[in-house]
This record gives sequence, structure tokens and C-alpha cells, in this order.
Amino acid sequence: MNDQTQDPQIHIATLGRNARKAARGLMSASTDAKNTALREAANALRVATPELLAANAEDVKSVEGTKPDSFIDRLRLTEDRIEGMAAALEQIAELPDPVGRSLATFERPNGLRIERVAVPIGVIGMIYESRPNVGADASALCLKSGNAVILRGGSESRHSTRVIVDCMRAGLKAAGLPEDAVQTVGTTSRDAVAALLKADEFVDLVIPRGGRGLVELVRDQASVPTLLHLDGNCHSYVHESADLDKAAAVIHNAKLRRTGICGATESIVVDRAVAEQFIPILVRIMGEDCELRGDEESVAINSSITQATEADWDTEYLDTIASVKVVGGLDEAIAWVEEHSSHHTDAIMAEDEEAARRFLTGIDSAIVMHNASTQFADGGEFGMGAEIGIATGKMHARGPVGLEQLCSFKYLVHGNGQMRP
Repeated sequence: MNDQTQDPQIHIATLGRNARKAARGLMSASTDAKNTALREAANALRVATPELLAANAEDVKSVEGTKPDSFIDRLRLTEDRIEGMAAALEQIAELPDPVGRSLATFERPNGLRIERVAVPIGVIGMIYESRPNVGADASALCLKSGNAVILRGGSESRHSTRVIVDCMRAGLKAAGLPEDAVQTVGTTSRDAVAALLKADEFVDLVIPRGGRGLVELVRDQASVPTLLHLDGNCHSYVHESADLDKAAAVIHNAKLRRTGICGATESIVVDRAVAEQFIPILVRIMGEDCELRGDEESVAINSSITQATEADWDTEYLDTIASVKVVGGLDEAIAWVEEHSSHHTDAIMAEDEEAARRFLTGIDSAIVMHNASTQFADGGEFGMGAEIGIATGKMHARGPVGLEQLCSFKYLVHGNGQMRP
């Protein structure tokens, strides 16, 4: 599985055949067996913590000095983060099994009874960048929803990913389920990604999780159906009715709690009616922890804000930098956010409920928030246990992709001898 010398096409085909066979085994797996696998994998992660930390240190060392601090933060594992991964697996084990749910039942005039029931998608290819915990979350969600998964993490996280996958496979083995339900691409060759995107004989769905370059690559090259996750240049808009101190505190959390996640606010949009009052509050609460780049109006209000360029309005910094834009009211704010958002997550700070309603309905993003930090854009925070990504497209699934979104459905038709005239 980890042979760097093997031909990428042959390697992906082997993984695909293994995954297809494992998916058939998972399709009818009991809820108890799947939950046992998740709990045993959580235990394996805890036992493997020293090994995982050592592997992760090797990954971090390989990119130190060549990547920004925000990238290193996404890559780095700690004992607390590993425990969080293990706890997430246990939380997913506690969630209802999505497979076999009755989605609808209806009876036809001829006596046929028709059910629509949830079923696994089959084999999922998961392509993601530097965050190794994504491999654990994706594996757990796929396992519980009865899907086999082929992981292709970033090359910089390959040592961490290997240990995580070993722990997931140990959980499957302990539960008597096919270990090949979780596999990782064993070569860092980019040709393997291209092969995975074309492996429609084996793979039912590809989910890319990362920046615009990765998503555009998948969208342009995939012959396998895709569920797109585009990292977010999220916006937080301060309406003239906002409680300004509360708004500043929320935005501080939305930007600086963790700068390297896709739900971090990157652009702060301020109503002109409160800009003179709010921007000094914003500068004070952000302090030296965040560089603010603003338009001419915001720079004129506070000279510690540096002049933004046109590129800043569309940039996902994933760093201690945010842009500041002053707008002339709600309609202009909606238009600005719609123009510059990646349609991942956007928020309004407002005490005026009608203004909030107009923003919530007028912004066409997967997640739109009112008086809350954009860092709540997370499947775990939505009660899903974890997420495989935030879908920013409009088909099949949108927003946090959890267990239910990793299922398709089929129809079961029950009769008593009916024949069609």
C-alpha cells in the first residue's frame, strides 16, 4: 500500500477493486459491528498516540521553513488533538445509523406499497490537503454510513495519515469487518490523483476538500461524480443595528480562534452608519494579533489599517490577516458578499430581525449565520459528530456533509402478484 515505486494507474485500480469488495461487505454490516469498529479504532488511536506524534513530527519537520505558520498549525497534531479525533469516532458511534432509514412510504391505487430507503453510496475517494484529522473523520463517517473510502491526503501529511489509517483498519479487523473499507493512496505521485479521478469503474463519488486549486483540478479532470468542498473566504457583516461590542467579540473569535480552518472569517464588512464607531473597537480588540487591510474609508477612520488591494477582497488568508470593507447599507453588503464570497459561510451581526432575515435569505451560501461566529461552520458543531467537508455546490448535499449526506437511496416495491396492464 505504501510502495512509492508502483505504477499509479495499477495502484489505484488495486485500491479500487479492494474498496469495491469491502463496500459490498459493509453494505449489510450491522450497526453494532460498525459501532464496535469505531470504538476500537478510537482505542487504537489513543494507544498509538506516541507513534502518531512521532510520525506527525516527521511531517512537520519536512515543511518547516517552507510553509506559513497557519499551514503548520493545520498539519500539527498534539495529544489534545489526537484525543479529539478519538472522541469524534466515539461520538459518531453514538449517532443513529443512517443506513436503512425509511425516507418515504406510499401506496399506489393498484395496491403496490413503495418505500424509499437510505443506502450507502458505495466507494468514496477523499482528496484533502494538510489536515491529518480529516482522514480520521472521513474514515469514520464513511464506515458508519456503510461506504468504503480511499484517502488521498496531502503528501506533507503522509506519515501521520499512515498511522491513522492503520488505527482505522485495526478497528475494522476487531469488529470482523473488511479492513479494506479504509485505504490510503500509497504514493505521493500526482498521477495517482489523476487516476483516482478517472476510476469510475471502482469509485462512486470523489470529495475534494481544500483550496480553489484543488477543487478546480477535480472539477476539470474528474469523470467520477464529485461533491465539491471549496474552502471559504468567509464574511462577517456588521449591520447598523448591531451591538458593536458583541459584534467585535464575535468577529475576534470568527477570525482568530483558529485562522487555518475553512470557517475562519477572512473579510469584515462594516455598515457606513456605524463605521466611525465600530472600526476603532475592531482595531482595539484585534490588537497586534491580526493585520487589517482595508478600503480607503476604513484606512481614513483608523490609520493602523493598511491599504487593501483588489486581490484582498477574494483572498482566503488562513492567517492572522483580515480585510475590512465599508458599505452603504444592507443591500450593498449583500451585493458585496455575493460578489466576493466562495459561498461557504457568511454571517451578519444585527439586532434588527428584519435586516437579519433579508441577509439570511439574500446570501446564497451553504451556511448563513446571524449573530454567531463563522467558526461554528463545522459538522461536529451541527451535531453530526464530524464532517467529511462543507459542500458548497447545490446538488445532493450542501453545507456540512455528515452521515445522512453520505447516503443515497433506493426504492423497495412490495406487491402481491400485481401485473401491469
